[in-house]
Amino acid sequence: MKKIICAIVLLLAMGVQAQELNCTVTINSDKIEGSNKSVYETLQQVITDYMNNNRWTNMTFSEKEKIECSLMIIVNSVNDNLYLCEMQLQAKRPVYNTSYSTPLINFKDNSFHFTYQEFDRIEYQQNTFTNNLTAMLAYYVYLILGHDCDSFQRLGGSPYFQACEDIVSACQSASMSNEELKGWKAFDSNRNRYALINNLQDEAFKKYREYYYEYHRLGLDNMAANVANARALIAKGMPVLRETNRARPATYVINTFLDAKADELTNIFQKGTDKEKKEVYEILMDIDPTRGNLYDKIMEN
Repeated sequence: MKKIICAIVLLLAMGVQAQELNCTVTINSDKIEGSNKSVYETLQQVITDYMNNNRWTNMTFSEKEKIECSLMIIVNSVNDNLYLCEMQLQAKRPVYNTSYSTPLINFKDNSFHFTYQEFDRIEYQQNTFTNNLTAMLAYYVYLILGHDCDSFQRLGGSPYFQACEDIVSACQSASMSNEELKGWKAFDSNRNRYALINNLQDEAFKKYREYYYEYHRLGLDNMAANVANARALIAKGMPVLRETNRARPATYVINTFLDAKADELTNIFQKGTDKEKKEVYEILMDIDPTRGNLYDKIMEN
C-alpha cells in the first residue's frame, strides 16, 4: 500500500504518469479592473497542469488515492507583470472506513508574489531556481506530500519537508525583487514559508510530528472501529501541543495545525467524556484563545 511506504527517495523528474495530486486551482481577479481576463484563465490552467500533471515522487497513486487539495489565489494588484497575491492552500485525506475526509492543511500565504507573462512556461527543475512562481508551487506540493505521509507513517513526510527546506534555501539566495523575496526570509515574519518549514524540520518539534501521525492513523482511522478508544487516544496526545507551544511561544506549526483542525477537534470532543472535554478544552484555550467561542461548544453539552 503506497501510504505505508512514504519514507522513500524522492524522484523529482517530471512525467505524466502516476501523478499524486488532484488539485483544484482558482484565481480570483475581481480586484483588478479593466484588465485582460484571459491572462488569469491561462494562468489558472498552467498552474493546474503544473500541480496535477507532474510526477513528484516515485510512488504509484491510483486515481482514488490522489491527494485532494485546492489553491485559491486572490490577485490584489498587477504592475509590470509583477503579481501581488494572497493564496489559500487546503488539503485533505480520507479517514479509513468512513465517508469523511480530514483536513491536513489550511494555510494562508499573504505574500504569494511572482512575475508572470501570459503563456510563460512554468516548470520545476531540481536544484535549479527558475522563477518564484514555480518555486512556491513546488514548495506547497512538497508541503502537502509531507503532511499526507506524516499522517500515514511516523515521520513519513521527512523527505518532502527536506525538499521544502531546499527550496527555501535556493530562494533566499536567488536574484529576485524584494516583493518576491517576501515569505522566504528568516526575519521578515514568524508566520511565513520559512518559519513553517523551519518548525517542521526542527528536532524540537519531533514529538508534534509524531502526534500528527497518532492523531490521524491511530486516532481518526480507528474511529469507525471504536470511537471511544480513538477519541481517548487523540485526547491523550493533546498535551504535546501545549508543551510545544510553551517551549516556543506563538509557534507557527501549532497555529497551522489548529487552523486545519479546530472545527474537527470541537466536533470530536463535543461527544467526549466529561474528563476529556475539560482537559482538551483547557489545552485549546491555553494555546489558541482567539477561537474561544468555537471551543466553548465543547463544554455546552
